[in-house]
Amino acid sequence: IGMCLCAHPINAQSVIPVPLKMEQGTGSFLLSEKTKLYTNLQGEEAILLGDYLKTALPVQFKEGKKKDKQNVLSLLITEKKPQLVSPESYILSVTPEHILIQASSGAGLFYGIQTLLQLSQPSDTGYSIASVEVQDTPRFAYRGMMLDVPRHFFSKEFVKKQIDALAFYKLNRLHLHLTDAAGWRLEIKKYPLLTEFAAWRTDANWKKWWNGGRKYLRFDEPGASGGYYTQDDMKEIIAYAQQHYITIIPEIEMPAHSEEVLAAYPQLSCSGEPYKNADFCVGNEETFTFLENVLTEVMELFPSEYIHVGGDEAGKAAWKTCPKCQARIKALGIKGDKKHSAEAYLQSFIITHAEKFLNGKGRQIIGWDEILEGGLAPNSTVMSWRGESGGIEAAKQHHDVIMSPNTYLYFDYYQSKDVEQEPEAIGGYLPLERVYSYEPMPASLTPEEQKYIKGVQANLWTEYIPTFSQVEYMELPRMAALADIQWTNPEHKDYQDFLQRLVRMVKIYDVYQYNYAKHVFDVTARFEPNAETGTVDVTLSTVDNCPVYYTLDGTDPTTASQLYTEPVKINT
Repeated sequence: IGMCLCAHPINAQSVIPVPLKMEQGTGSFLLSEKTKLYTNLQGEEAILLGDYLKTALPVQFKEGKKKDKQNVLSLLITEKKPQLVSPESYILSVTPEHILIQASSGAGLFYGIQTLLQLSQPSDTGYSIASVEVQDTPRFAYRGMMLDVPRHFFSKEFVKKQIDALAFYKLNRLHLHLTDAAGWRLEIKKYPLLTEFAAWRTDANWKKWWNGGRKYLRFDEPGASGGYYTQDDMKEIIAYAQQHYITIIPEIEMPAHSEEVLAAYPQLSCSGEPYKNADFCVGNEETFTFLENVLTEVMELFPSEYIHVGGDEAGKAAWKTCPKCQARIKALGIKGDKKHSAEAYLQSFIITHAEKFLNGKGRQIIGWDEILEGGLAPNSTVMSWRGESGGIEAAKQHHDVIMSPNTYLYFDYYQSKDVEQEPEAIGGYLPLERVYSYEPMPASLTPEEQKYIKGVQANLWTEYIPTFSQVEYMELPRMAALADIQWTNPEHKDYQDFLQRLVRMVKIYDVYQYNYAKHVFDVTARFEPNAETGTVDVTLSTVDNCPVYYTLDGTDPTTASQLYTEPVKINT
């Protein structure tokens, strides 16, 4: 049994995600109460960035002027720098006299600030930042993280804390999975039963509820468990996200994962009865009226160009015997073939209908890769979750793609094979190293087809994640690996280098009181048979070469135990 003890200093090489170019200088800048803050950014955006800096680095800056050259932090909007190839690009220069962040937009300045925060170390009189020159731009324009709130509901305060974490790693999309059988989580004024009834269930724990009858209660009935975001709550969350240059993408599931809707409004199901169906009745005109009314209120709330419509895991069984659905199939002239059943083509019909409605309002749809079945709606973006094949197929058809394969980016999977020591998870095994190894640009695509890979997203489904702290435990530090995948050029990625950066940065998790998995600090043991000595030689290591103490009798080691200095030879 081994243990390691080590301190982890932060320096200029600890930035996550890795910048495009970064050169260490000499000396450092001392940021203190005497430091002046100057920006040529105008209006509310300038105020918000200034307030953000003062909160992140608790310093009351003096007001600076354009001519200031000493002890000043300058945030400058400029269009004249060829290095600023996108609105999210930035240039950061730190010398002992001056900190200068340049960008062509507030978003670029914000990302420069994130790098600055990661380089800042507390000192006796303020914060010390090592001299450095950084030129940086993201690899992908879409950098997302999905949080599932129907299975277990999380407060708006926690969602804001999630936004803080995303912003720190320069993610710019928070995909909120808002509706599912386990609960409807967004106030829709036209359909009050969605939040008076469909947002509340008989057990707070999803697993007990799922295996125990899957019933719903009114919000005021004894034992009702659940919750939802009022429209005012969501406006507050959206505004907070916008201040962090994050777009919230809402997901409203269709046609499947809709048991909660059909329990509240059973006329939208094929049977007309609650608790009988999971899929909307596609033969019922009232279904389309309902979805259009819901999407209208969603669009009034969310400024996101994308609206996620789900589209995954539709059973379609009821459609086969539903007179209305079969009449719809006949009226549309739909025929099953070797590729897909008639019911699969019927799913394509409802997704295409949603797309046309959203397109008419200036919005675009994203759907899980099942929306490929039966034919893609013309302008749809595919989120590839069942591996990469759906994304590859969509890109070949010249549709935009967000890569989100469960094989690399499902953070509800176990982080360790020693599952008895882990909180219960849905299954799978996704250690940090595997997350980091993901390359989202499929080599099988031509350069022209690769242009349709617009971004990368990790997903956190919460069936087995009932608490705030467990959400953080499952995300961190895997979100740090995600950040390098999304932002960093692949030639600059290196797992061992990443570990060194990560080891120094976990202090920040402690400062902001995020719960995180600590597997990266485990002592690694390599066992090698030695034929010459007749022993098994055990080599111990840690990511940061900490002192390791060990025992051979099964007792827990302490600093009074044997200090590891060379491979241990086991001969018994």
